[in-house]
Amino acid sequence: MARSNFEKLRVYNLAEQLADAIWDIVNEWPNLARDTVGKQMIRAADSIGANIAEGTGRYSFKENKQFVRVARGSLHETQHWLRRAFQRKLLTNEQTSALKPIVDNLPPQLNAYLNSIGRSDDKPS
Repeated sequence: MARSNFEKLRVYNLAEQLADAIWDIVNEWPNLARDTVGKQMIRAADSIGANIAEGTGRYSFKENKQFVRVARGSLHETQHWLRRAFQRKLLTNEQTSALKPIVDNLPPQLNAYLNSIGRSDDKPS
């Protein structure tokens, strides 16, 4: 299967890394934690990459930028759930330390990607 354009983006790959790491962590949690905080956190993290991917398939740069903004919102939601999980002692210090570089790197990557997308009134070629 050929790689799509979004799969070549560093920001997309970083979002995938975060989503996969969160999935692995949540799968080890007890049922109550997994069914409440865990499912919300997985959905939010998966939404980051999904919105980047969907934006690349849109007709205009303006639409693509809007999907990147939604991805940025999903990142903030993911950060919220990570904070809740840590406060509820669902995340270990080691897990938090492993996730932190990805979570810290995603906002500037998303902003850089957003700024790299063509003029809002242009259409992709």
